[in-house]
Amino acid sequence: MTEIYSDEYWMRKAMERAIKAWEQGEIPVGAVLVADNQILAEGWNQSIIAHDPIAHAEIIALRKGGGKLQNYRLLNTTLYVTLEPCIMCAGAMVHSRIQRLVYGASDMKTGAAGSLIDILRHPGMNHQIEITSGVLVEECSTMLSAFFKQRREQHKALKAARKQQEENQQKLLIKSLLG
Repeated sequence: MTEIYSDEYWMRKAMERAIKAWEQGEIPVGAVLVADNQILAEGWNQSIIAHDPIAHAEIIALRKGGGKLQNYRLLNTTLYVTLEPCIMCAGAMVHSRIQRLVYGASDMKTGAAGSLIDILRHPGMNHQIEITSGVLVEECSTMLSAFFKQRREQHKALKAARKQQEENQQKLLIKSLLG
């Protein structure tokens, strides 16, 4: 008998992909597309390294899933993602006809699965997607917060280093002018 895995199990798999994004300097968002209790496809944010504004974890997983199934319709699948999808990703989910979305952290600024707007269950859409939110929310939120804290600290250190370099150059210039 095959074990049926829980939403938490699959979200941990998505979090593993989010760590890959972080290791590459990307915002740590990971996704796994699951069908028949197996990972069909995976993705993690790659917009920065790919110079591609649509290389979000969800888009990558949906593309790979479509390629694997040889069909743009990903019927009877569930997408697990560590952060609530944006409008672009939500639109791709509607077009791909996934059955269900499970996400961890909400995104009050750009979330399109209920936080800012709800594309996935909008009554005017030709396909409605079942949503489960808040799965491993603490872990997902903590990962994102830690990433952005690290990023702010790196920017602060870089700014201080540039300022010090400018001061050193000014001192050298003054010293050379004075002789």
